[in-house]
Amino acid sequence: MGSGRLYAAVAAGGLRRYATYRAATAAGVFTNTVFGLILVYTYLALWDERPHLGGYDQGQAVTYVWLGQALLSTMAIGGGGVENDVIERIRTGDIAVDLYRPADLQLWWLAADLGRALFQLVGRGLVPFAFGALCFPVSLPAEAGVWAAFLVAVVLGMLVSFALRYLVALSAFWLLDGMGATQLMWLAGTFCSGMLLPLNVFPGALGEVVRALPWSCLLQAPADVLLGEAEPWGVFAFQAVWALALLAAGRLLQAAATRRVVVQGG
Repeated sequence: MGSGRLYAAVAAGGLRRYATYRAATAAGVFTNTVFGLILVYTYLALWDERPHLGGYDQGQAVTYVWLGQALLSTMAIGGGGVENDVIERIRTGDIAVDLYRPADLQLWWLAADLGRALFQLVGRGLVPFAFGALCFPVSLPAEAGVWAAFLVAVVLGMLVSFALRYLVALSAFWLLDGMGATQLMWLAGTFCSGMLLPLNVFPGALGEVVRALPWSCLLQAPADVLLGEAEPWGVFAFQAVWALALLAAGRLLQAAATRRVVVQGG
C-alpha cells in the first residue's frame, strides 16, 4: 500500500471508530446544544449592555457561540483526541509496536486524529450549529467563497490542534503519566482559543498576546473568516506558520524521545 493510501486508511479508520459510538455522539450533541443555549443567553445579555463589544454585533456574537459549540469537539479543545491513546500506549509500552510499524509515527496519529475531527465536525458539530441558526438571529455569509475559506481555516486549525496535543502526549515519555500536562492543555485551550469569550474582547496587551498564541487558530481564526472580520489569506498564513512550527517541534521531540525510549515493564 502506498504511503498516501495508508494514511488515508488510518484516517478512515479513525472516522469509523468514533462513528460507532452513536449514543455518545447523541449525548454530545445534546450537551453542546444545552451549553450553547446557556452561552447564547449570556452573550445576549452582555451585548445588550455593551453593543459591538469586540467589534461584533449581536448577530455575530450569537453565531460565534454556535460556531464554538460546533468546533469544541472537532478541535478537541476540551480533550478527547488521539493524545489520550498516545499517552496510554507510552505508559503501557505499546508504543514500541508503533515504532516498528513501516509508517511514520507522527503522520499515523495525525491521520487518525483528522479522521476523528472530521466525524466530530459532521456528527457532533452540525446539529447544534443548525439549531442555533434556526432559533436565533445569526450572521452567516451568503457567498460560497467565504464558506470555502472558512473550511480551509478549519482544516488548518485541525493541524494546529493536533500538533499542540501531540507535543503534550510526547511529554509522557519523560513524565510517564501525561494527564497533568493534558489537563493544563485543556485549561489553556479553553481560555486562549476564545471558547469562553471571543479573543477580540480581551483588552490591551492581554488581547494581543492571546491572539498571537496558537490556540487562537482553533476557534477565533475560523470564526473571523466566517464572520468577515479577517482577510482569509492572512489567517491562513498565521495558521500555517503555527502548524509547521508545532509539527516540526513535535518531530524533534519525538526523535529525542525515541532515541532513549524505555518501555515500562521491560
